[in-house]
Amino acid sequence: MKKTVTRLADGRELIYYDAEDGARESGGRDAADRRALDPVVSASEIRLDRLLGEHVAIASHRQGRTYQPPADSCPLCPSTEAWHSEIPAGSYEVAVFENRFPSLSGANGRCEVVCFTSDHHASFAELSEERAALVLAAWTDRTAELSARPGVAQVYCFENRGAEIGVTLAHPHGQVYGFPFTAPRTAAMLRNAAGHRARTGRNLFEDVLAEERAGERVVLAGEHWTAYVPYAARWPYEVHLQPHRRVADLTGLGAEARAEFPSVYLELLRRFDRIFGPDAPPTPYISAWHQAPVDGPGREEFALHLELFTVRRASGRLKYLAGTESGMGAFMNDVSPESAADRLREVASR
Repeated sequence: MKKTVTRLADGRELIYYDAEDGARESGGRDAADRRALDPVVSASEIRLDRLLGEHVAIASHRQGRTYQPPADSCPLCPSTEAWHSEIPAGSYEVAVFENRFPSLSGANGRCEVVCFTSDHHASFAELSEERAALVLAAWTDRTAELSARPGVAQVYCFENRGAEIGVTLAHPHGQVYGFPFTAPRTAAMLRNAAGHRARTGRNLFEDVLAEERAGERVVLAGEHWTAYVPYAARWPYEVHLQPHRRVADLTGLGAEARAEFPSVYLELLRRFDRIFGPDAPPTPYISAWHQAPVDGPGREEFALHLELFTVRRASGRLKYLAGTESGMGAFMNDVSPESAADRLREVASR
């Protein structure tokens, strides 16, 4: 992998990632940002909900962020003579830049945008295995870099896909957040892992993975990864993808797990697009990497895993959070995890 670091007109960092075999042809990485940009004043603030013990980011400046622009004005496409985007180069493989409208900034963390391809009309599922491997390398590099930044407590890599999810830009992309705190979901997993260790002397994540691999909800399995629908899935179609060797975050993955990941993950995404039949529009989803906090108690007990889920429960029907879920955090799933696993096996690539 070749990494090229540069700056945008307002001083934000931009990083190009190119495969080694394509690095010689990666022209334009020194292209200057020709826009006249004033720095966006971030009003990001972190507040603590003392009743729940959870942090909330207040980012009122994001009300003015770019919202569903036409394809010829996409800020994530390569720049042309007629359109100067966030990426000055005329083409790119994978590009990462600081978000112009971040939820977290300065002492309150960092937000980055990850562009998976310069093709505006593509999707992650349509990437080659080589490109998916390059994205994994970029995620890993960003995890290492942000983990070393003062004030970052946890790194979160994720993709929101589809208008139903609330995506404001159609170009295939994801984000990386450097949280200045441990996210609530992670904190809950750490508490349960500590309790499980105290009761049994074993690791909770390893025990759950072993039970799922022996059960009926496995969707697909490789030599180094297993994808399964969890026993208590919250979402209509939810899959957890976990490496067999427990590591705390992406930087701990070995070479064999890295090599196998693209084929397994791309197959999962392609199955998601087939869940609701050949005539259904692309399946909206959230893909979320769960990584351990940068340091602190419990890091050694955590297990890296990816959670992939959709808010679509049937063709033409979305799963809206009901009052019990939005108000109390008590989820009710209309699709049994076993039937979801059956469907995800049925739509395997032929």
